Amino acid sequence: MNRKKEGIAGLMFAAPWLFGICAFMFYPLLMSIYYSFCDYSVLRPPVWIGTANYVDLFHDEVFWKSVGNTILYACVSLPLGMMFGVGLAMLLNSNVKGMAIYRTIFFIPSLVPMISLAVLWLWMLNGDYGILNTGLQSIFHIKGPNWLSDPTWSKPALILMSVWGVGNAMLIYLASLQDVPTSLLEAAELDGAKAWQKTVHVTLPMISPVIQFNMVMGIIGSLQVFAIPYVMFPGGSPARSAYFYATYLYDNAFLYSKMGYASAMGWILFLVILILTLGALKLSNKHVHYGGA
Repeated sequence: MNRKKEGIAGLMFAAPWLFGICAFMFYPLLMSIYYSFCDYSVLRPPVWIGTANYVDLFHDEVFWKSVGNTILYACVSLPLGMMFGVGLAMLLNSNVKGMAIYRTIFFIPSLVPMISLAVLWLWMLNGDYGILNTGLQSIFHIKGPNWLSDPTWSKPALILMSVWGVGNAMLIYLASLQDVPTSLLEAAELDGAKAWQKTVHVTLPMISPVIQFNMVMGIIGSLQVFAIPYVMFPGGSPARSAYFYATYLYDNAFLYSKMGYASAMGWILFLVILILTLGALKLSNKHVHYGGA
């Protein structure tokens, strides 16, 4: 009887959370599936149109433009972010005087709010008086490009910004590096392994679960990039070169009042992320080493 009372009490304590997750997650999730098959503008009742939204998407040039921009951004920013994150973590894992200060310096940029970061980079990337082009001119005597108004350089500018914010991943890598057994590194050194061989054959395999985790999170994050390009490149300008999938989804939902169309885009994005995540996990599992296994 006491266990039954405890179970009821536990459910009562969890009831607000259960109500919240049902009202604000499960119900919108289920309704978005229905709306994706409807002509729905929010202001009028939804009208069932079957798969018309999905068919229209595959004939939508702007949709494919946003898909191409997003894939290119993800394919470049994700590997670069992982390489810089691991590289910085290895550098910051060494015993150098003042290392705590260096760690703080590299981690601070990831704490800056996205909108503030976008405004800061708007100033830094300004083609006329931005600090980046000023540095290129004064140090290397190179005339910097128009980062914000040239379609060729808009995506490289965003990729550069993504590398700037690797502090979170770096911190996770750093924590995992400190758990690598020193006995394995010493044994490899006694066997004549050089620094690069110890890194490839000992360090990276030992932190491979963390690399896998950051890779999966990077796939999800890079395919949903939104806030910074939305602020820095309104409407995906110039020439929609910075018009990403999440931006087009947002515009359809809240600018064009095409909520059914946006719901269809949302479910396509969900399926793509799910397939890529499962594929990445399956392909990387045989390369992941767990120390306790």
